[in-house]
Amino acid sequence: MGRDFAGTLVMDFFVAFGVIIGGSLIGGMGALLIGKPPLSTIHDLASGLKIWALVAAIGGTFDAITSLERGLFAGTHADMYKTIAMICAALGGANTGTLIIQWITQEQISS
Repeated sequence: MGRDFAGTLVMDFFVAFGVIIGGSLIGGMGALLIGKPPLSTIHDLASGLKIWALVAAIGGTFDAITSLERGLFAGTHADMYKTIAMICAALGGANTGTLIIQWITQEQISS
């Protein structure tokens, strides 16, 4: 695994992590301004932002899907494995962010 690819995995993890943490906490501040309960809003946002954290981490394009397709049908398996690793890193970051939000709000996330 090259140094650039390892850096990409770390960046994917922390981009997804940041989308969950930042989006939830900033959304909670907005909820406080309009009179809604901030902790339950933070909790709801954390569970709803997971897919968007994944999309933001992998770049928001269909490059990942194209890379998987090339790996399956064109025989470039290295690209497929790298894309799967990037998606797993992003999912790990999103899940870690969600667990931290769950810890902050002391509520169970059921999705």
